[in-house]
Amino acid sequence: MTARKVALGCLGAVALLIGVALSALAPPPASAASLVEITNFGNNPSGLRMHLYVPDRVVAPRPPILVAVHYCGGSGPAFFSGTEFARLADQFGFIIVFPTVTRASLCFDVSSPQALRRGGGSDPVGIKSMIDWTVANRNGDANRIYVTGASSGAMMTNVLLGDYPDVFKAGAAFSGVPATCFATTNGSEWNNECSNGRIIRTAQQWGDAARGMDPGYTGPRPRMQLFHGTNDNILFFPNWGEEVKQWTNVLGVSQTPSFQDTTPSGWTRTRYGGTGTQAPVEGIVVQGGGHNLPMAGMAAMAVAFFGLNTSIPPSSTTTTTTTTGTPPPAGCRVTYTMNAWNTGFTTDLAIANTGNNPVNGWSLVFTLPGGQTITSGWNATYSPTSGQVTARNVSHNAVINPGTSIRDIGFQATHTGSTGKPTSFTLNGNPCTIG
Repeated sequence: MTARKVALGCLGAVALLIGVALSALAPPPASAASLVEITNFGNNPSGLRMHLYVPDRVVAPRPPILVAVHYCGGSGPAFFSGTEFARLADQFGFIIVFPTVTRASLCFDVSSPQALRRGGGSDPVGIKSMIDWTVANRNGDANRIYVTGASSGAMMTNVLLGDYPDVFKAGAAFSGVPATCFATTNGSEWNNECSNGRIIRTAQQWGDAARGMDPGYTGPRPRMQLFHGTNDNILFFPNWGEEVKQWTNVLGVSQTPSFQDTTPSGWTRTRYGGTGTQAPVEGIVVQGGGHNLPMAGMAAMAVAFFGLNTSIPPSSTTTTTTTTGTPPPAGCRVTYTMNAWNTGFTTDLAIANTGNNPVNGWSLVFTLPGGQTITSGWNATYSPTSGQVTARNVSHNAVINPGTSIRDIGFQATHTGSTGKPTSFTLNGNPCTIG
């Protein structure tokens, strides 16, 4: 058996394990909407299949589009049922395109010369046709297109951002390698030097490689989010650092982190070129993690990075007029969950608008018990870090429509013995109930 077949066979075995792990993350969404196969969607040189998920309610007349690319040995329907993305589409009202490979390996082409240049042929061209079909036939928003993928799909995420920088606004890659790292010229789908993390280049070299995939393009570049486990033995962890080099260079930001914290799940999160949820480049490292991403909660992080986590209104036909900083006249409700240990704790907050009008721009005020000090936070800004604190929205979660809530807000803090909770909250000056 050739080394290539051994490598692909190993990856296929791991893919089966990934599929089992992913299937445990979330059941298929409880919705009348269903996954539908689309045929004759346009130029498709490598014979990909296309599945489409449109939730029952979408966030806007022209909803955003997420392309979700499966792992080696998988399929679009498997990625649909085995990850949390479809449930999040139901919650936030975006469309998902699920491509499926039909070649024997069930791996996406991220290595051939055709795949590594804009319009060159192979899988990227077919995926671009799927996007064009969805824009034309499902009224998708051509200005809000995103891509994510795991393993082979993560490698394709990197490739698509290089091939079509004008199409995608951002990508999120779970266990991938830099664009062009897997390049081969002998027809092989596998590159051992890259998979083992032995291709080390400068940031400039990686950036030039990505820019060279569409050499005539000079416009804005898509943001990138990168997840990786330190014990990945299929696409080894050094590839994460090389991806960071590539996309910080492409986006023209420093490799020196602008922000670093530990998520509630214990993952190390680093941002480059900005400190907010939608920084130009964000990396999440899972200490001891293997080749089994995305793990539970990671899809939500990707959706937040894309800016897709804005809840849809109770009725898709409801129209509202917003006024910056308006309090909901009938109230609000705050849920405050705390997880404490010896000298620290993390919190998760949710803010529900129980009023009749939308809130556009919010400030949540609460008082921390004595001895508690915020050290880092997510999806809001916090000032000051102790005493009476004001949490303010970030760009992607400024709007809270009536009957909806925003979640995934929180912070990490230290304490000197007191693990009590704030006793009151006000939203734009309006008292909120707790619970």
